[in-house]
Amino acid sequence: MIERKQKTTKRKLAPATKPPSAVRRAGAGTGTRDRAETRKKILAAMGRLLERKGSTALGINAIAREARVDKVLIYRYFGGISELYHAFALEGNSFPSFDEIAGGHLPELLRLPPSEMAKAMILGFGRALRRRPITKEMYRWELQERNELTDALAKERERVSMEWLALAPDMQGEDLAAVVSILVAGQIYLTLRSKTSDTYNGLDLTSESGWKRIEDAVALLSDLFFQHVASIPGKAQRNRAEKKGGELPL
Repeated sequence: MIERKQKTTKRKLAPATKPPSAVRRAGAGTGTRDRAETRKKILAAMGRLLERKGSTALGINAIAREARVDKVLIYRYFGGISELYHAFALEGNSFPSFDEIAGGHLPELLRLPPSEMAKAMILGFGRALRRRPITKEMYRWELQERNELTDALAKERERVSMEWLALAPDMQGEDLAAVVSILVAGQIYLTLRSKTSDTYNGLDLTSESGWKRIEDAVALLSDLFFQHVASIPGKAQRNRAEKKGGELPL
């Protein structure tokens, strides 16, 4: 009886033991996946804090609490607050994408004539901005102070802006970047102003009808600019010759 009991015990214990290789295969890739998910959680928490409480809330401890992670993970995955700022600028869904600006119709937008495409992008940016609390808070922060995050955000915004402008054709020597800056900056200011004031020069910043008036004005100014460009034949060649110091064509 003693022998049979020992044999039975041996048979029960055997299945509980797994080869080390099997354990490694079961856990393969989970570390990388967990790291990526934790990074996303931390960046998303930072965005929520910025949206809800503004820039003054963005400390390591507050971000860790919002993300429900140990603050050690922020140092482990980002290195510190400066590196976290830079990661947020690049990975935090800070600015509208091309497709967002196009309202989900990017292929159709890219097939428009240059003047219509530029106008659609200018108006599309304004609409996307009004739907993005986090982006509005970032613009407010940039106006209030300069720090590592606002610098990183400004550089990323400039990079994206240059990509947009690169889609434009030769504007016959006219300064498209300056015109676009005025039309876009006007929408940014009025969007930010709507948080603290309901009206601006009689325009209702809280209603669709008020923003329709603003968009109509932006569209008109855009159309006038492109009509002006189209009315100056040969100006592009003249400007190129002047820059090279050559003779002007007759």
